[in-house]
Amino acid sequence: MSCLPAGFSVSGSSSPIFNNRERGSSLSSRVCSSIGGLQFRGSNSKEIWGNTLDFPDQKGFSNWSNKSPNLDPVYAQGTLSFPKKAQKWWEKSLQPNMVEIESAQELVEYLRNAGDRLVVLNFFSPGCGGCKALHPKICQLAESNSNTIFLTVNYEEHKPMCYALHVHVLPFFRFYRGADGKVCSFSCTNATIKKFKDALAKHGTERCSLGPAKGLEEKELLALASIDLISKDLVPLSSPEEEKVQELVEAAKSSSFSIDESKVELKEGNAMVAA
Repeated sequence: MSCLPAGFSVSGSSSPIFNNRERGSSLSSRVCSSIGGLQFRGSNSKEIWGNTLDFPDQKGFSNWSNKSPNLDPVYAQGTLSFPKKAQKWWEKSLQPNMVEIESAQELVEYLRNAGDRLVVLNFFSPGCGGCKALHPKICQLAESNSNTIFLTVNYEEHKPMCYALHVHVLPFFRFYRGADGKVCSFSCTNATIKKFKDALAKHGTERCSLGPAKGLEEKELLALASIDLISKDLVPLSSPEEEKVQELVEAAKSSSFSIDESKVELKEGNAMVAA
């Protein structure tokens, strides 16, 4: 609803029509044929309060001037319509178990918190015709496999992350499952969709794996951390020296000799066990 002060004038070639919806009400107005406009003289402006101004033609109504700013306002009703935002093809037919990844940090956390559920990582590009053609079928498979998590990564928006993960062909898919981490990866199109269905059937069966979800490989985490896409806290603290020391500790435990673990020392560039 627009508010216009009583006494305003409208300049233009077309003459507006005042439509008084209250029977018996009077209105003091005058049509100025010389300028093709309508003026309200504010002596009785409350009588037109809340009524509607109908304009049959909007041409020429580019200049509005207020003649009496101190008079009571007149309300004119109108309708504004805004066109709906067009939905992008990769946003259509999405299922509740389909999530678009916004950052590398979010990807790592999703994979680590998936438990024993199968996670399908889908790399796509808005300009990829094969990705667009395959999208409806992926949505159908997501609907029929509600216990599987489908994560999508927009290649155009996350190129550094895709480079670090060695993704160079689209559409591209990675399958992750619990403590096994990545169980397979491949590229497929509509013509080779059977490859996707077979992987889904093989790795989507109910089972229980030992240990927490592995997610990305350590070298991939290091690559992402090196370009500040994830926190360094997400990279496991392991090194060949530490692993060697641990192997020695475990070997000592299984032998007839005892070892004081508090005396195990790790020196940079050289692993040394002292008893």
